[in-house]
Amino acid sequence: MTGRKCIFLDRDGVLNEERGEYTYKLNDFNILNGVPDALKMLKENGYLLIVITNQAGIAKGLYSAEDVMNCHNYLQGQTGSFIDDLYYCPHHPITTQSLLRKPDSLMLEKAMAKWNIDPNASFMVGDSKRDIEAAERVGVKGILIGDKESPEKETPHEENLWGAVQNIILI
Repeated sequence: MTGRKCIFLDRDGVLNEERGEYTYKLNDFNILNGVPDALKMLKENGYLLIVITNQAGIAKGLYSAEDVMNCHNYLQGQTGSFIDDLYYCPHHPITTQSLLRKPDSLMLEKAMAKWNIDPNASFMVGDSKRDIEAAERVGVKGILIGDKESPEKETPHEENLWGAVQNIILI
């Protein structure tokens, strides 16, 4: 049996606005344009959708795991509940070293085992090089979006999730 195809999604900067500070309050959680349509299109094309996000503010005592889940539930409610799972790393090197934290790949590895994911048929969409590094460690193709970081020459790049879906994933 072959594995399933999946789109791994970073959260801040991919699904919601990257504010430059921690996003954990619902009134600060602004879903980016095109995200609901992109998620719907990916589901219609048979992809699992799994969020993979570092949430270091938990380790720093700025917010709680409940705050992360509240934002996730809000995202689900606003985008058609298309996301199949959420993995987040509550650690930060100032308090605890963790292989969960991107650019390490343990969150992806756990999701791949749970959902029987085929890395060759899957993508990681992120707005930072650490997202792409985590994907590469498990054989998943990375797509960098936005303008926060310049892509490596060989890394596909798009302006946003909608562009990644239209121009890279579904071609």
